[in-house]
Amino acid sequence: MKLRELEQYNPITIQCHDNPDADALASGYGLYCYFRDKGRQVRLVYSGRNEISKSNLKLMVEELNIPVEYLKAGESQELHVDGLLITVDCQYGAGNVSHIGADNVAVIDHHQIEIDNIPMSHIIPGVGSCSTLIWKMLLEEGYDIGEKEEDGLGTALYYGLYTDTNQFAELNNPLDKDLRESVEFDGTLINRLRNSNLTLKELEVAGVAMLRYSFNDEYGFAVIKSQPCDPNILGLISDFLLQVDCINTCVVYNEIGDGYKLSVRSCVREVNASELAAFLTEQIGSGGGHYEKAGGFISKKLYIEKYKTLHAEGYFNNRMAEYFDSFDLIYAKNYTANIEDMKRYEKKKLPIGYVNIWEVLPIGTPITVRTLEGDVDMVVEQDVIVMIGIRGEVYPMHMEKFKRSYNAEDRDYVYESDTDMKYVPTVKVRSTGEALVLTDYARTCTPSGTVYIYAKPLSRGVKVFTAWDKEKYMLGRPGDYLAVRSDDLHDVYVVEQKIFGRTYKEASE
Repeated sequence: MKLRELEQYNPITIQCHDNPDADALASGYGLYCYFRDKGRQVRLVYSGRNEISKSNLKLMVEELNIPVEYLKAGESQELHVDGLLITVDCQYGAGNVSHIGADNVAVIDHHQIEIDNIPMSHIIPGVGSCSTLIWKMLLEEGYDIGEKEEDGLGTALYYGLYTDTNQFAELNNPLDKDLRESVEFDGTLINRLRNSNLTLKELEVAGVAMLRYSFNDEYGFAVIKSQPCDPNILGLISDFLLQVDCINTCVVYNEIGDGYKLSVRSCVREVNASELAAFLTEQIGSGGGHYEKAGGFISKKLYIEKYKTLHAEGYFNNRMAEYFDSFDLIYAKNYTANIEDMKRYEKKKLPIGYVNIWEVLPIGTPITVRTLEGDVDMVVEQDVIVMIGIRGEVYPMHMEKFKRSYNAEDRDYVYESDTDMKYVPTVKVRSTGEALVLTDYARTCTPSGTVYIYAKPLSRGVKVFTAWDKEKYMLGRPGDYLAVRSDDLHDVYVVEQKIFGRTYKEASE
């Protein structure tokens, strides 16, 4: 769904969820500015039992002149609006948003899909904030947010992302990172908002929560349930927990109106907090973030459908233990694969991309390669090539190994992602913030067929610390393939099940 498709309606009412947070307000404000500038009669509203009372939100509304209205439902008559109603950061008919009658309804949200009968819907659970969705939709319409400095729209969207990702600790999707790095914002106001976010009551909530922890000494994790509070308080508790000498990972959660908000932390390389958050919310919500800090949300409706009789505290303790029981560890540098129980494969001659990165940027330049799988930090070196796989996966390779494995072709590489997000890998120069689209410099290569691998499907999870990255692991799930190059038995890695079938075939004897 595109914003231009909604311009046919007039008037337009934009509804935030009840008790709106900064992300809902920022998202709604972005839509308000867009339709206002298109000449539509537009309102920004919310309803529910309570009006906005948090100090940071009141300051945000006041300083940015956000024209949000509180609609209090009458006892005998439900609310109704003419034209089009757009629910933002929530889904029409869900439990966290008061019902407002309308002839035409659209939904824009970043949470797990709960309501699937609204034809005009744009729901992307993979991003950290609804502000990110609105920012992307505005860019797609050519709406220059930088020209709206007088509205403070850039500041609103930045703060919406900041708060919904626990001060950027749960930043995982590349679109979220692009918003953070590209939008113009008022740094002074952001600092004021940041320092108006904690009340004495919330300080008490954090203290009480830390007295009621549960600890698993076998795996070194802690679980804490907190009283209802701002998501940033969950992060504060999590950060404090990791300072305890025997706690390596933790999850802190609380119950909110329509589900559970959680904060995840890890201080060991064997546990990626982002991946753990995704594991805890699998099929019942969404989660992600950084390697050390992450978070997520669990839909109460989906949780009850799947775990009717299980109390939330029991769920988190059981699920955490299940996570640690679910994988083996492989450190490639000290690991020699047993190829007797593996089959030999060769790569199909499918074209993929490669970039001689030292021809694009000076040698020694610190860069970040941004992909859907995450950020890869590296320094530009002579003869280090950046490969681009069929799903946009990016990995470095030395020229010597490249020449043994691939034939370079004299033509540009045309990248066609088969993922839902359609995100194109980019390169960020860390010293300047300059962004380059990696595929603009990519050439085509095909496997030479002279190098083989040994591989086998995984029956249980595995984490592989590869020879080229000893600090972060590759995660393999049951059904994925553990692979090792035939000419280097220490070059161990994981290939996703979907990718393996498309890119490899069993070698003929």
